Amino acid sequence: MTLHNRMKGYCVGAVAAVALLAAAPAQADIKIGVIFDYTGPFAAGGSQAAAIGTKSAIDIINERGGVEGHKIVATYADAQSKAEVAINEMTRLLEQEKVDLIMGVFSSAHCVPMAQRVDQLKKFMWANVCVASSVFKGKNLQYAFRAQVHSDQFGAASCTFTHENAKAKLGKDPKDVRVAIIYEDGPYGAGVASGNEAKCKELGMNIVLKEGYAATAPDLSSLVTKLRRERPDVILHTGYNPDITLFLRQARELGLKWGALIGHGAGFGQIDKLREAFGDDANYIFNVDPVAAQLLDPKTLAPGLGDVTAEMVKRYKAETNADQVPPHTSMGFNQTWIFLTDVLPRAIKKYGGFDPEALRKAALDTDIPVGGTIQGYGVKFFGPGTEMAGQNERSSPVVMQYIDGDTKVVWPAAIKTVDPVLPLPKGHVYAR
Repeated sequence: MTLHNRMKGYCVGAVAAVALLAAAPAQADIKIGVIFDYTGPFAAGGSQAAAIGTKSAIDIINERGGVEGHKIVATYADAQSKAEVAINEMTRLLEQEKVDLIMGVFSSAHCVPMAQRVDQLKKFMWANVCVASSVFKGKNLQYAFRAQVHSDQFGAASCTFTHENAKAKLGKDPKDVRVAIIYEDGPYGAGVASGNEAKCKELGMNIVLKEGYAATAPDLSSLVTKLRRERPDVILHTGYNPDITLFLRQARELGLKWGALIGHGAGFGQIDKLREAFGDDANYIFNVDPVAAQLLDPKTLAPGLGDVTAEMVKRYKAETNADQVPPHTSMGFNQTWIFLTDVLPRAIKKYGGFDPEALRKAALDTDIPVGGTIQGYGVKFFGPGTEMAGQNERSSPVVMQYIDGDTKVVWPAAIKTVDPVLPLPKGHVYAR
């Protein structure tokens, strides 16, 4: 073959190869609508931290080449700490931005109506942070999923922790421990309080007060007065950042004392905000939450997850200049990571894409053992027709305590890093 003919053959081959490349369809972007509260009272209560964790997970996955060759394109929307805005933003993202799924959601008051609406539309929602059991309980949702802990578990954890430490720390039989349950009366607070009441009663503890209030209440002095009259050993409190701040300030002003204050996520998960407002007075507060991933021993987790946690921490600190990384960062990051590394690849490979039906089937196949996520718990969703369809049956919270500016795990005993300080030491502003 002459040189001319060989060159002609190469050119024809090259043209054919280019034609094949041009004909090959580009991998479609996967569009995710991410909804958090970037403004309003929920922002500082944990929503911004969760949003940063969520974005970090998406960024890392994109830097690694996306999911099965698909780039993740996230559109971030501000719910402004208002349920009607959250619902409107969800509608806009689905109908105008044409996103493939909804992710995020900090407030349970937003999450309850959003999940139901998504399910009615047969769209797909992956909830990262909201905890109210009522999002799923008795709803038989098909297209909404949550790997996050739910409020019944929050409520049970604080009562179990109190029961286990009654004799050793408080010097009382569990039946003699005086417990007060106070809560913001939205789905989040009411859900946790219901879990508190059920578990504390089951364990035979003495509930001396159970009372809710509006999260936007300008004055909680009447509640503080009732608590002073009942003299609880332990106060179980569920609230957001503004109402927690108001309660602690008025409790100090009116001389309310207690043995232990146990919070349940949201505003109690923000140690930096509590210390900013109250300094050392915030010392020894307890908080029930999914664990901040950096507090776990990486050796107890699947290989490589310790490095993932370290990268999350590095990015959060670079973004915020904060010393402490709150649990909400891990919540946003972990749930996003589970979706992007487990559910979404399976939907594409096994079920042919990322439409709501493929995502639903892929989520129901999820089977991550304990130790398989950066927060330690595993993931397996309750199936259709069960009371908690769409909820992770393997999720679990821990009890943490803020000690001298650091966050320590004090329950369950198997993973605790220190013994709890209980009751408050003499000299503390809230100690008897």
